[in-house]
Amino acid sequence: MQASYNMLWPSDHFWDEVYNVTRRLPDQLPLFEESSLPSGEIPAPHFLEINERELASLAVALGAREIPGWSDQEEKLAKTALPVKAVHVEVLRRYILAGRDPLGAIFSHIRVPEKRRENGATFTPWPIVNAMFDWATLQLSPSRVTDPGVGSGRYLLRAARYFPHASLIGVELDPLCAMMARANLAVVGKSKTAEIVLGDYRAVKFPPISGKTLYIGNPPYVRHHLIEPKWKEWLSRESRALGLNASQLAGLHVHFILSTILHAKSQDYGAFITAAEWLDVNYGSLVRELFLGPLGGKRIVVVEPTAHPFPDAETTAAITYFEIGSKAKSVRLKRVQNVAQLKDHNGNRIVRRERLESERRWSHLTHTTPAMPEGFIELGELCRVHRGQVTGANRVWIAGPHAEHLPPSVLFATVTKARELFGAGKRLEDSSSLRSVIDLPIDLDAFESDERRAINKFLQFARNQGADQCYVATNRKAWWSVGLREPAPILATYMARRPPAFVRNVANARHINIAHGLYPREVLSERVLNGIVNYLSGTAPMRFGRTYCGGLTKFEPREMERLPIPSPHILAC
Repeated sequence: MQASYNMLWPSDHFWDEVYNVTRRLPDQLPLFEESSLPSGEIPAPHFLEINERELASLAVALGAREIPGWSDQEEKLAKTALPVKAVHVEVLRRYILAGRDPLGAIFSHIRVPEKRRENGATFTPWPIVNAMFDWATLQLSPSRVTDPGVGSGRYLLRAARYFPHASLIGVELDPLCAMMARANLAVVGKSKTAEIVLGDYRAVKFPPISGKTLYIGNPPYVRHHLIEPKWKEWLSRESRALGLNASQLAGLHVHFILSTILHAKSQDYGAFITAAEWLDVNYGSLVRELFLGPLGGKRIVVVEPTAHPFPDAETTAAITYFEIGSKAKSVRLKRVQNVAQLKDHNGNRIVRRERLESERRWSHLTHTTPAMPEGFIELGELCRVHRGQVTGANRVWIAGPHAEHLPPSVLFATVTKARELFGAGKRLEDSSSLRSVIDLPIDLDAFESDERRAINKFLQFARNQGADQCYVATNRKAWWSVGLREPAPILATYMARRPPAFVRNVANARHINIAHGLYPREVLSERVLNGIVNYLSGTAPMRFGRTYCGGLTKFEPREMERLPIPSPHILAC
Protein backbone atom coordinates (compact mmCIF):
# COMPACT_ATOMS: atom_id res chain seq x y z
CA MET A 1 0.00 0.00 0.00
CA GLN A 2 2.75 2.43 0.93
CA ALA A 3 4.60 1.88 -2.35
CA SER A 4 1.46 2.37 -4.40
CA TYR A 5 0.70 5.52 -2.46
CA ASN A 6 4.12 7.05 -3.06
CA MET A 7 3.91 6.40 -6.79
CA LEU A 8 0.93 8.73 -7.06
CA TRP A 9 2.65 11.68 -5.46
CA PRO A 10 4.87 14.21 -7.23
CA SER A 11 8.55 13.46 -7.04
CA ASP A 12 10.64 14.46 -4.05
CA HIS A 13 12.51 16.81 -6.38
CA PHE A 14 9.28 18.69 -7.07
CA TRP A 15 8.49 18.97 -3.37
CA ASP A 16 11.99 20.24 -2.66
CA GLU A 17 11.51 23.00 -5.23
CA VAL A 18 8.16 24.05 -3.81
CA TYR A 19 9.50 23.91 -0.28
CA ASN A 20 12.41 26.16 -1.20
CA VAL A 21 9.86 28.76 -2.33
CA THR A 22 7.54 28.49 0.66
CA ARG A 23 10.13 28.24 3.42
CA ARG A 24 11.13 31.84 2.73
CA LEU A 25 7.59 33.07 3.36
CA PRO A 26 6.76 34.58 6.75
CA ASP A 27 4.06 32.79 8.72
CA GLN A 28 1.66 35.71 8.17
CA LEU A 29 1.81 37.89 5.09
CA PRO A 30 0.07 41.28 4.87
CA LEU A 31 -3.50 40.81 3.70
CA PHE A 32 -3.78 40.07 -0.03
CA GLU A 33 -0.27 41.05 -0.97
CA GLU A 34 -0.62 38.90 -4.05
CA SER A 35 2.75 39.83 -5.52
CA SER A 36 4.50 38.22 -2.53
CA LEU A 37 2.70 34.90 -2.91
CA PRO A 38 3.84 31.92 -4.94
CA SER A 39 2.27 32.06 -8.37
CA GLY A 40 -1.17 30.42 -8.39
CA GLU A 41 -2.29 27.82 -5.90
CA ILE A 42 -0.32 24.59 -5.48
CA PRO A 43 0.76 23.71 -9.06
CA ALA A 44 -2.32 21.70 -9.93
CA PRO A 45 -1.07 19.52 -12.82
CA HIS A 46 1.20 17.65 -10.39
CA PHE A 47 -1.86 16.56 -8.40
CA LEU A 48 -4.09 15.15 -11.13
CA GLU A 49 -3.33 11.60 -10.01
CA ILE A 50 -3.95 12.13 -6.29
CA ASN A 51 -7.20 10.57 -5.12
CA GLU A 52 -9.69 11.68 -2.49
CA ARG A 53 -8.36 9.23 0.10
CA GLU A 54 -4.95 10.82 -0.13
CA LEU A 55 -6.46 14.31 0.10
CA ALA A 56 -8.24 13.25 3.29
CA SER A 57 -4.88 12.04 4.59
CA LEU A 58 -3.38 15.50 4.08
CA ALA A 59 -6.32 17.15 5.84
CA VAL A 60 -5.89 14.89 8.88
CA ALA A 61 -2.14 15.52 8.95
CA LEU A 62 -2.78 19.26 8.92
CA GLY A 63 -4.94 19.02 12.05
CA ALA A 64 -8.52 18.63 10.80
CA ARG A 65 -9.54 16.75 13.96
CA GLU A 66 -8.70 19.82 16.08
CA ILE A 67 -11.75 21.78 14.90
CA PRO A 68 -14.97 21.09 16.88
CA GLY A 69 -17.86 19.31 15.20
CA TRP A 70 -15.92 16.27 13.98
CA SER A 71 -18.45 13.77 12.62
CA ASP A 72 -18.73 10.01 12.22
CA GLN A 73 -18.56 10.36 8.43
CA GLU A 74 -15.30 12.27 8.68
CA GLU A 75 -13.89 9.77 11.13
CA LYS A 76 -14.71 7.01 8.65
CA LEU A 77 -12.65 8.83 6.02
CA ALA A 78 -9.87 9.55 8.49
CA LYS A 79 -9.48 5.86 9.37
CA THR A 80 -8.40 5.20 5.78
CA ALA A 81 -5.67 7.85 6.00
CA LEU A 82 -2.24 7.01 4.65
CA PRO A 83 1.12 8.20 5.98
CA VAL A 84 2.31 11.53 4.63
CA LYS A 85 5.77 13.06 4.63
CA ALA A 86 6.48 15.98 6.92
CA VAL A 87 7.78 18.06 4.01
CA HIS A 88 4.47 17.69 2.20
CA VAL A 89 2.54 18.88 5.23
CA GLU A 90 4.94 21.78 5.78
CA VAL A 91 4.62 22.98 2.19
CA LEU A 92 0.83 22.94 2.38
CA ARG A 93 0.88 24.62 5.78
CA ARG A 94 2.99 27.48 4.46
CA TYR A 95 0.72 27.94 1.44
CA ILE A 96 -2.28 28.18 3.76
CA LEU A 97 -0.54 30.66 6.05
CA ALA A 98 0.35 32.69 2.95
CA GLY A 99 -3.36 33.14 2.21
CA ARG A 100 -3.89 30.29 -0.25
CA ASP A 101 -6.17 27.27 -0.41
CA PRO A 102 -4.01 24.41 -1.76
CA LEU A 103 -6.43 21.72 -0.52
CA GLY A 104 -9.33 23.33 -2.36
CA ALA A 105 -7.22 23.63 -5.49
CA ILE A 106 -6.32 19.92 -5.33
CA PHE A 107 -9.95 18.96 -4.71
CA SER A 108 -11.12 21.02 -7.72
CA HIS A 109 -8.77 19.05 -9.96
CA ILE A 110 -9.33 15.54 -8.71
CA ARG A 111 -13.14 15.82 -8.57
CA VAL A 112 -14.31 16.82 -12.02
CA PRO A 113 -16.72 19.77 -12.41
CA GLU A 114 -19.60 17.55 -13.56
CA LYS A 115 -19.38 15.62 -10.30
CA ARG A 116 -18.94 18.70 -8.13
CA ARG A 117 -21.98 20.40 -9.65
CA GLU A 118 -24.23 17.71 -8.18
CA ASN A 119 -23.56 19.28 -4.78
CA GLY A 120 -22.90 22.81 -6.02
CA ALA A 121 -19.21 22.62 -5.04
CA THR A 122 -17.72 25.59 -6.90
CA PHE A 123 -15.12 27.52 -4.94
CA THR A 124 -15.08 31.31 -5.17
CA PRO A 125 -11.93 32.99 -6.57
CA TRP A 126 -9.96 34.86 -3.92
CA PRO A 127 -10.39 38.38 -5.37
CA ILE A 128 -14.17 38.02 -5.14
CA VAL A 129 -13.94 36.69 -1.59
CA ASN A 130 -11.77 39.69 -0.73
CA ALA A 131 -14.22 42.17 -2.31
CA MET A 132 -17.11 40.74 -0.31
CA PHE A 133 -15.15 41.12 2.91
CA ASP A 134 -14.17 44.67 1.95
CA TRP A 135 -17.88 45.51 2.19
CA ALA A 136 -18.31 43.56 5.42
CA THR A 137 -15.55 45.56 7.13
CA LEU A 138 -17.54 48.75 6.56
CA GLN A 139 -20.17 47.43 8.98
CA LEU A 140 -19.83 46.85 12.72
CA SER A 141 -17.57 43.89 13.46
CA PRO A 142 -19.56 40.67 13.89
CA SER A 143 -19.49 38.40 16.92
CA ARG A 144 -19.90 35.43 14.60
CA VAL A 145 -19.24 34.64 10.93
CA THR A 146 -21.31 31.91 9.29
CA ASP A 147 -20.68 30.31 5.90
CA PRO A 148 -23.72 28.18 4.93
CA GLY A 149 -21.82 26.13 2.34
CA VAL A 150 -18.29 26.25 3.60
CA GLY A 151 -16.55 24.08 0.98
CA SER A 152 -12.83 24.20 1.68
CA GLY A 153 -13.27 27.15 4.05
CA ARG A 154 -12.08 30.09 1.96
CA TYR A 155 -14.54 32.57 3.45
CA LEU A 156 -13.78 31.50 7.01
CA LEU A 157 -10.04 31.74 6.32
CA ARG A 158 -10.53 35.36 5.31
CA ALA A 159 -12.86 35.96 8.25
CA ALA A 160 -10.10 34.72 10.57
CA ARG A 161 -7.93 37.60 9.37
CA TYR A 162 -10.57 40.31 9.03
CA PHE A 163 -12.39 39.53 12.28
CA PRO A 164 -9.87 37.73 14.54
CA HIS A 165 -12.15 37.89 17.59
CA ALA A 166 -15.27 36.48 15.94
CA SER A 167 -16.36 32.87 16.28
CA LEU A 168 -16.54 31.01 12.96
CA ILE A 169 -19.13 28.45 11.88
CA GLY A 170 -19.21 26.62 8.56
CA VAL A 171 -21.91 24.21 7.39
CA GLU A 172 -21.14 21.52 4.83
CA LEU A 173 -22.77 18.34 3.48
CA ASP A 174 -19.65 16.77 1.97
CA PRO A 175 -17.40 15.16 4.63
CA LEU A 176 -14.25 15.58 2.51
CA CYS A 177 -14.90 19.31 2.06
CA ALA A 178 -15.60 19.59 5.78
CA MET A 179 -12.23 17.98 6.50
CA MET A 180 -10.46 20.44 4.18
CA ALA A 181 -12.15 23.41 5.87
CA ARG A 182 -11.13 22.05 9.27
CA ALA A 183 -7.52 21.59 8.14
CA ASN A 184 -7.35 25.15 6.82
CA LEU A 185 -8.77 26.57 10.06
CA ALA A 186 -6.50 24.42 12.21
CA VAL A 187 -3.43 25.71 10.38
CA VAL A 188 -4.37 29.35 11.07
CA GLY A 189 -4.94 28.60 14.76
CA LYS A 190 -8.72 28.63 15.02
CA SER A 191 -9.24 25.36 16.88
CA LYS A 192 -10.84 27.18 19.83
CA THR A 193 -13.04 29.66 17.97
CA ALA A 194 -14.15 27.77 14.85
CA GLU A 195 -16.63 24.96 14.27
CA ILE A 196 -17.61 22.96 11.20
CA VAL A 197 -21.06 21.36 11.16
CA LEU A 198 -21.59 18.44 8.81
CA GLY A 199 -25.23 18.77 7.88
CA ASP A 200 -27.87 20.56 5.83
CA TYR A 201 -27.97 24.33 6.33
CA ARG A 202 -31.75 24.26 6.20
CA ALA A 203 -31.92 21.90 9.18
CA VAL A 204 -29.08 23.00 11.49
CA LYS A 205 -29.66 25.09 14.61
CA PHE A 206 -27.26 27.83 15.69
CA PRO A 207 -26.88 28.86 19.34
CA PRO A 208 -28.03 32.43 20.07
CA ILE A 209 -25.39 35.13 20.52
CA SER A 210 -25.59 38.69 21.78
CA GLY A 211 -23.77 40.37 18.87
CA LYS A 212 -24.27 40.40 15.13
CA THR A 213 -23.74 37.47 12.78
CA LEU A 214 -22.18 37.95 9.37
CA TYR A 215 -23.56 35.47 6.83
CA ILE A 216 -21.17 35.25 3.92
CA GLY A 217 -20.36 32.74 1.21
CA ASN A 218 -21.26 31.06 -2.05
CA PRO A 219 -24.51 29.12 -1.51
CA PRO A 220 -24.39 25.92 -3.57
CA TYR A 221 -26.01 26.15 -6.99
CA VAL A 222 -27.98 22.96 -7.57
CA ARG A 223 -30.79 22.76 -10.14
CA HIS A 224 -34.29 22.07 -8.92
CA HIS A 225 -34.55 18.58 -10.45
CA LEU A 226 -31.78 17.39 -8.07
CA ILE A 227 -33.57 18.69 -4.97
CA GLU A 228 -35.55 16.18 -2.91
CA PRO A 229 -39.37 16.63 -2.81
CA LYS A 230 -39.32 17.08 0.99
CA TRP A 231 -37.12 20.15 0.61
CA LYS A 232 -39.30 21.58 -2.15
CA GLU A 233 -42.22 21.22 0.25
CA TRP A 234 -40.10 22.93 2.90
CA LEU A 235 -39.49 25.89 0.58
CA SER A 236 -43.20 26.27 -0.15
CA ARG A 237 -44.21 25.94 3.50
CA GLU A 238 -41.67 28.42 4.87
CA SER A 239 -42.38 30.91 2.08
CA ARG A 240 -46.12 30.78 2.80
CA ALA A 241 -45.37 31.48 6.46
CA LEU A 242 -43.81 34.76 5.29
CA GLY A 243 -46.79 35.52 3.05
CA LEU A 244 -44.88 34.71 -0.14
CA ASN A 245 -45.12 32.14 -2.91
CA ALA A 246 -42.24 29.89 -3.99
CA SER A 247 -41.71 28.16 -7.30
CA GLN A 248 -40.75 24.50 -7.34
CA LEU A 249 -38.26 25.42 -10.09
CA ALA A 250 -36.07 27.33 -7.62
CA GLY A 251 -32.48 26.13 -7.23
CA LEU A 252 -30.75 25.30 -3.95
CA HIS A 253 -29.28 28.78 -3.57
CA VAL A 254 -32.84 30.12 -3.20
CA HIS A 255 -33.40 27.64 -0.35
CA PHE A 256 -30.24 28.93 1.35
CA ILE A 257 -31.29 32.57 1.07
CA LEU A 258 -34.65 31.78 2.66
CA SER A 259 -32.97 29.66 5.33
CA THR A 260 -30.66 32.57 6.20
CA ILE A 261 -33.69 34.72 6.95
CA LEU A 262 -35.03 31.98 9.24
CA HIS A 263 -31.67 31.66 11.04
CA ALA A 264 -30.88 35.35 11.35
CA LYS A 265 -32.08 38.08 13.68
CA SER A 266 -32.60 41.77 13.03
CA GLN A 267 -29.43 43.67 12.06
CA ASP A 268 -27.46 40.55 11.18
CA TYR A 269 -25.90 41.18 7.81
CA GLY A 270 -24.23 39.40 4.95
CA ALA A 271 -23.10 38.94 1.38
CA PHE A 272 -23.80 35.99 -0.92
CA ILE A 273 -22.60 35.33 -4.43
CA THR A 274 -25.04 33.33 -6.56
CA ALA A 275 -26.01 32.87 -10.18
CA ALA A 276 -27.62 36.11 -11.37
CA GLU A 277 -30.65 34.55 -13.03
CA TRP A 278 -32.90 35.29 -10.04
CA LEU A 279 -32.87 38.93 -11.11
CA ASP A 280 -35.13 38.13 -14.06
CA VAL A 281 -36.63 34.63 -14.10
CA ASN A 282 -40.06 33.80 -12.71
CA TYR A 283 -38.77 31.59 -9.90
CA GLY A 284 -36.53 34.44 -8.84
CA SER A 285 -39.56 36.49 -7.79
CA LEU A 286 -39.24 34.92 -4.34
CA VAL A 287 -35.64 36.17 -3.99
CA ARG A 288 -36.64 39.61 -5.27
CA GLU A 289 -39.43 39.81 -2.71
CA LEU A 290 -37.13 38.59 0.05
CA PHE A 291 -34.50 41.14 -1.01
CA LEU A 292 -37.01 43.98 -0.67
CA GLY A 293 -38.55 42.42 2.43
CA PRO A 294 -37.05 40.50 5.37
CA LEU A 295 -33.58 40.00 3.83
CA GLY A 296 -33.07 43.77 3.84
CA GLY A 297 -31.25 44.07 0.52
CA LYS A 298 -28.83 47.00 0.25
CA ARG A 299 -26.69 46.39 -2.84
CA ILE A 300 -26.33 44.08 -5.85
CA VAL A 301 -23.19 43.75 -7.97
CA VAL A 302 -23.61 41.77 -11.18
CA VAL A 303 -20.37 40.07 -12.23
CA GLU A 304 -20.07 39.29 -15.93
CA PRO A 305 -18.70 35.89 -17.04
CA THR A 306 -15.55 37.68 -18.26
CA ALA A 307 -14.54 38.02 -14.58
CA HIS A 308 -14.88 34.23 -14.09
CA PRO A 309 -16.94 34.40 -10.88
CA PHE A 310 -17.46 30.64 -11.10
CA PRO A 311 -14.29 29.00 -12.47
CA ASP A 312 -16.12 25.94 -13.83
CA ALA A 313 -18.94 27.76 -15.65
CA GLU A 314 -19.32 30.80 -17.91
CA THR A 315 -22.14 32.22 -15.82
CA THR A 316 -23.16 35.70 -14.78
CA ALA A 317 -23.07 36.08 -11.00
CA ALA A 318 -24.74 38.43 -8.56
CA ILE A 319 -23.21 39.47 -5.25
CA THR A 320 -26.07 40.39 -2.94
CA TYR A 321 -25.41 42.51 0.15
CA PHE A 322 -28.03 42.71 2.90
CA GLU A 323 -28.88 43.67 6.46
CA ILE A 324 -31.71 41.68 7.99
CA GLY A 325 -34.81 43.77 8.63
CA SER A 326 -33.55 46.99 7.04
CA LYS A 327 -35.67 48.76 4.46
CA ALA A 328 -33.44 50.98 2.38
CA LYS A 329 -35.15 53.76 0.43
CA SER A 330 -32.72 53.19 -2.43
CA VAL A 331 -30.56 50.26 -3.53
CA ARG A 332 -27.10 50.44 -5.09
CA LEU A 333 -26.69 48.45 -8.30
CA LYS A 334 -23.53 47.85 -10.30
CA ARG A 335 -22.24 45.67 -13.13
CA VAL A 336 -18.56 44.73 -13.55
CA GLN A 337 -16.67 43.04 -16.37
CA ASN A 338 -13.52 42.17 -14.43
CA VAL A 339 -12.43 41.50 -10.88
CA ALA A 340 -10.46 44.75 -10.60
CA GLN A 341 -13.70 46.72 -10.90
CA LEU A 342 -14.97 45.10 -7.71
CA LYS A 343 -12.47 47.19 -5.76
CA ASP A 344 -13.88 50.42 -7.21
CA HIS A 345 -16.83 51.50 -5.09
CA ASN A 346 -17.84 54.17 -7.61
CA GLY A 347 -20.12 53.70 -10.58
CA ASN A 348 -23.15 52.54 -8.61
CA ARG A 349 -26.64 53.19 -9.89
CA ILE A 350 -28.92 54.40 -7.12
CA VAL A 351 -32.35 52.89 -7.76
CA ARG A 352 -35.32 53.79 -5.64
CA ARG A 353 -37.12 51.04 -3.79
CA GLU A 354 -40.44 51.85 -5.50
CA ARG A 355 -38.90 51.23 -8.89
CA LEU A 356 -37.63 47.78 -7.89
CA GLU A 357 -41.04 46.96 -6.43
CA SER A 358 -42.73 47.79 -9.72
CA GLU A 359 -40.26 45.95 -12.00
CA ARG A 360 -40.59 42.24 -12.82
CA ARG A 361 -36.99 42.04 -14.06
CA TRP A 362 -33.99 43.77 -12.55
CA SER A 363 -30.88 42.96 -14.59
CA HIS A 364 -31.42 45.86 -17.03
CA LEU A 365 -31.26 48.22 -14.07
CA THR A 366 -27.65 47.21 -13.38
CA HIS A 367 -26.33 48.56 -16.68
CA THR A 368 -24.33 51.73 -16.34
CA THR A 369 -25.58 55.00 -17.73
CA PRO A 370 -23.52 57.91 -19.05
CA ALA A 371 -22.42 60.31 -16.36
CA MET A 372 -25.14 62.83 -15.52
CA PRO A 373 -24.73 66.39 -14.26
CA GLU A 374 -25.08 66.93 -10.55
CA GLY A 375 -28.71 67.08 -9.51
CA PHE A 376 -29.92 64.87 -12.37
CA ILE A 377 -31.61 61.49 -12.07
CA GLU A 378 -33.08 58.96 -14.49
CA LEU A 379 -36.65 59.45 -15.64
CA GLY A 380 -37.43 55.95 -14.32
CA GLU A 381 -36.74 57.13 -10.76
CA LEU A 382 -39.81 59.35 -11.02
CA CYS A 383 -42.03 57.58 -13.53
CA ARG A 384 -42.84 54.10 -14.77
CA VAL A 385 -43.06 53.98 -18.56
CA HIS A 386 -45.70 51.71 -20.10
CA ARG A 387 -46.45 51.15 -23.75
CA GLY A 388 -50.14 51.55 -24.59
CA GLN A 389 -52.50 48.62 -24.88
CA VAL A 390 -52.50 46.46 -27.99
CA THR A 391 -56.07 46.09 -29.31
CA GLY A 392 -55.36 43.17 -31.64
CA ALA A 393 -57.61 44.62 -34.37
CA ASN A 394 -57.74 48.40 -34.63
CA ARG A 395 -60.35 48.25 -37.41
CA VAL A 396 -62.74 46.73 -34.87
CA TRP A 397 -61.82 48.34 -31.56
CA ILE A 398 -61.28 51.90 -32.81
CA ALA A 399 -64.80 53.27 -33.03
CA GLY A 400 -66.38 53.97 -36.41
CA PRO A 401 -69.87 53.57 -37.89
CA HIS A 402 -70.03 50.05 -36.41
CA ALA A 403 -69.99 51.56 -32.91
CA GLU A 404 -72.60 54.34 -33.28
CA HIS A 405 -75.21 52.66 -31.03
CA LEU A 406 -72.85 51.59 -28.26
CA PRO A 407 -73.29 53.23 -24.84
CA PRO A 408 -70.94 56.19 -24.22
CA SER A 409 -69.56 54.47 -21.11
CA VAL A 410 -67.59 52.01 -23.27
CA LEU A 411 -66.11 54.64 -25.60
CA PHE A 412 -62.84 56.26 -24.50
CA ALA A 413 -61.13 59.19 -26.21
CA THR A 414 -57.72 57.76 -27.13
CA VAL A 415 -54.49 58.78 -28.81
CA THR A 416 -54.31 56.32 -31.70
CA LYS A 417 -51.70 58.00 -33.94
CA ALA A 418 -48.28 59.40 -33.09
CA ARG A 419 -48.95 62.52 -35.14
CA GLU A 420 -51.71 63.45 -32.69
CA LEU A 421 -49.02 63.90 -30.03
CA PHE A 422 -46.59 65.65 -32.37
CA GLY A 423 -49.37 68.07 -33.30
CA ALA A 424 -50.47 68.73 -29.73
CA GLY A 425 -47.35 70.61 -28.70
CA LYS A 426 -46.53 70.27 -25.01
CA ARG A 427 -50.13 70.01 -23.80
CA LEU A 428 -53.08 67.93 -24.90
CA GLU A 429 -55.99 69.98 -23.57
CA ASP A 430 -58.90 68.83 -25.73
CA SER A 431 -59.76 65.26 -26.65
CA SER A 432 -62.68 66.10 -28.93
CA SER A 433 -60.58 65.55 -32.07
CA LEU A 434 -59.40 62.13 -30.95
CA ARG A 435 -61.00 58.89 -31.97
CA SER A 436 -62.51 56.58 -29.38
CA VAL A 437 -61.52 53.05 -28.49
CA ILE A 438 -64.20 50.54 -27.53
CA ASP A 439 -63.28 49.01 -24.18
CA LEU A 440 -65.98 46.72 -22.84
CA PRO A 441 -65.85 45.43 -19.27
CA ILE A 442 -65.30 41.72 -18.68
CA ASP A 443 -68.74 41.41 -17.05
CA LEU A 444 -71.46 42.45 -19.50
CA ASP A 445 -74.43 41.59 -17.30
CA ALA A 446 -74.53 45.07 -15.75
CA PHE A 447 -75.89 46.64 -18.95
CA GLU A 448 -79.59 47.33 -19.41
CA SER A 449 -81.47 45.51 -22.16
CA ASP A 450 -81.18 48.23 -24.87
CA GLU A 451 -77.46 48.73 -24.19
CA ARG A 452 -76.90 44.98 -24.05
CA ARG A 453 -78.59 44.49 -27.43
CA ALA A 454 -76.31 47.13 -28.97
CA ILE A 455 -73.28 45.45 -27.41
CA ASN A 456 -74.35 42.02 -28.64
CA LYS A 457 -74.76 43.42 -32.14
CA PHE A 458 -71.27 44.89 -31.98
CA LEU A 459 -69.82 41.61 -30.68
CA GLN A 460 -71.34 39.74 -33.60
CA PHE A 461 -69.70 42.26 -35.94
CA ALA A 462 -66.38 41.73 -34.13
CA ARG A 463 -66.67 37.94 -34.51
CA ASN A 464 -67.41 38.31 -38.20
CA GLN A 465 -64.17 40.33 -38.47
CA GLY A 466 -62.25 37.56 -36.66
CA ALA A 467 -61.47 39.82 -33.69
CA ASP A 468 -62.17 36.99 -31.26
CA GLN A 469 -59.60 34.70 -32.87
CA CYS A 470 -56.49 36.88 -33.01
CA TYR A 471 -53.59 36.07 -30.68
CA VAL A 472 -54.08 39.13 -28.49
CA ALA A 473 -57.80 38.49 -27.96
CA THR A 474 -57.36 34.82 -27.14
CA ASN A 475 -54.87 35.77 -24.39
CA ARG A 476 -57.16 38.29 -22.68
CA LYS A 477 -59.39 37.40 -19.73
CA ALA A 478 -62.32 38.13 -22.00
CA TRP A 479 -61.67 38.49 -25.70
CA TRP A 480 -64.00 41.51 -25.97
CA SER A 481 -62.30 43.54 -23.20
CA VAL A 482 -59.31 45.54 -24.54
CA GLY A 483 -58.22 46.66 -21.08
CA LEU A 484 -57.02 50.21 -21.71
CA ARG A 485 -54.70 51.64 -19.06
CA GLU A 486 -55.79 54.57 -16.95
CA PRO A 487 -54.91 57.97 -18.45
CA ALA A 488 -51.19 58.73 -18.11
CA PRO A 489 -50.32 62.25 -16.91
CA ILE A 490 -47.66 62.43 -19.63
CA LEU A 491 -47.76 60.76 -23.05
CA ALA A 492 -44.75 60.22 -25.33
CA THR A 493 -44.10 58.98 -28.83
CA TYR A 494 -41.45 56.29 -29.02
CA MET A 495 -40.64 55.64 -32.67
CA ALA A 496 -39.77 58.27 -35.27
CA ARG A 497 -36.92 59.89 -37.18
CA ARG A 498 -36.89 62.68 -34.65
CA PRO A 499 -36.69 62.92 -30.84
CA PRO A 500 -39.78 61.72 -28.97
CA ALA A 501 -42.62 64.14 -28.29
CA PHE A 502 -43.56 64.50 -24.61
CA VAL A 503 -47.04 65.86 -23.95
CA ARG A 504 -48.82 66.78 -20.72
CA ASN A 505 -52.11 64.87 -20.91
CA VAL A 506 -54.48 67.42 -19.40
CA ALA A 507 -57.37 65.93 -21.42
CA ASN A 508 -56.98 62.56 -19.64
CA ALA A 509 -56.92 60.72 -22.96
CA ARG A 510 -56.11 57.01 -23.09
CA HIS A 511 -53.43 55.64 -25.40
CA ILE A 512 -52.84 52.47 -27.38
CA ASN A 513 -49.52 50.95 -28.38
CA ILE A 514 -48.41 53.80 -30.65
CA ALA A 515 -47.38 55.75 -27.55
CA HIS A 516 -45.90 55.36 -24.09
CA GLY A 517 -47.54 56.55 -20.92
CA LEU A 518 -45.48 58.05 -18.09
CA TYR A 519 -46.99 57.18 -14.70
CA PRO A 520 -45.46 58.90 -11.64
CA ARG A 521 -44.25 56.57 -8.90
CA GLU A 522 -45.47 59.13 -6.35
CA VAL A 523 -47.69 62.20 -6.45
CA LEU A 524 -45.96 64.92 -8.47
CA SER A 525 -47.02 68.54 -8.56
CA GLU A 526 -48.26 70.16 -11.74
CA ARG A 527 -45.08 72.21 -11.81
CA VAL A 528 -42.91 69.08 -11.77
CA LEU A 529 -45.03 67.33 -14.44
CA ASN A 530 -44.74 70.37 -16.69
CA GLY A 531 -41.03 70.54 -15.91
CA ILE A 532 -40.54 66.97 -17.16
CA VAL A 533 -42.36 67.75 -20.39
CA ASN A 534 -40.52 71.03 -20.94
CA TYR A 535 -37.12 69.50 -20.31
CA LEU A 536 -37.55 66.39 -22.45
CA SER A 537 -39.47 67.92 -25.35
CA GLY A 538 -37.15 67.91 -28.34
CA THR A 539 -34.05 67.29 -26.20
CA ALA A 540 -34.30 63.59 -25.31
CA PRO A 541 -30.89 62.13 -26.27
CA MET A 542 -31.36 59.84 -29.26
CA ARG A 543 -28.43 57.66 -28.11
CA PHE A 544 -30.69 56.12 -25.45
CA GLY A 545 -32.92 54.62 -28.15
CA ARG A 546 -32.29 52.01 -30.83
CA THR A 547 -31.60 53.37 -34.29
CA TYR A 548 -32.51 51.21 -37.25
CA CYS A 549 -31.63 51.35 -40.94
CA GLY A 550 -32.98 54.54 -42.45
CA GLY A 551 -32.60 56.61 -39.27
CA LEU A 552 -35.70 55.37 -37.43
CA THR A 553 -35.12 55.51 -33.65
CA LYS A 554 -37.19 53.48 -31.21
CA PHE A 555 -37.37 53.82 -27.42
CA GLU A 556 -38.44 50.75 -25.49
CA PRO A 557 -40.03 51.56 -22.08
CA ARG A 558 -36.89 50.62 -20.13
CA GLU A 559 -34.74 52.71 -22.47
CA MET A 560 -36.97 55.74 -22.03
CA GLU A 561 -36.74 55.31 -18.26
CA ARG A 562 -32.97 55.83 -18.54
CA LEU A 563 -33.32 59.35 -19.94
CA PRO A 564 -31.61 61.89 -17.65
CA ILE A 565 -33.79 64.62 -16.17
CA PRO A 566 -33.34 67.21 -13.43
CA SER A 567 -34.38 66.07 -9.96
CA PRO A 568 -37.84 67.16 -8.73
CA HIS A 569 -36.59 70.07 -6.62
CA ILE A 570 -34.92 71.54 -9.73
CA LEU A 571 -37.96 70.92 -11.93
CA ALA A 572 -40.18 72.64 -9.38
CA CYS A 573 -38.19 75.86 -9.53
